[in-house]
Amino acid sequence: MNIRGCDLAIDPIPHETGTLNFITAHNFIEHIPRILATNTTRFPFVELMSEIDRALCSGGLFYSRTPAYPSAESFQDPTHVNIITESTFPTYFCTHSHGGPSSRIYGFTGRFQLVSQRRDGPYLLTLLQKV
Repeated sequence: MNIRGCDLAIDPIPHETGTLNFITAHNFIEHIPRILATNTTRFPFVELMSEIDRALCSGGLFYSRTPAYPSAESFQDPTHVNIITESTFPTYFCTHSHGGPSSRIYGFTGRFQLVSQRRDGPYLLTLLQKV
């Protein structure tokens, strides 16, 4: 087994470009900061979404399961620093009829299509496809 470790809030995904068919994030995305201010301003969540796009092959899938607003579970854990809503993925990371993803202004380089999104109790289950 080849296990690779990294801090996905600051490091790239340790896989070659376009080599993965499927990436999952279970109870993880809410822990990635939206903004990191050091000598320069970085957007780790946007950077991670670009990395997911980079590592996926064309047509590859990204599945996220995360506690989402307005559930108490999205706020009660003090390590949750990124509150997700039903609009987060479709608005900021998917192409629209009115143009590209809104996160382009923050440096997002990917291109996703929303395949499905639904609630399961406090969780938002989102499936994106790289286009």
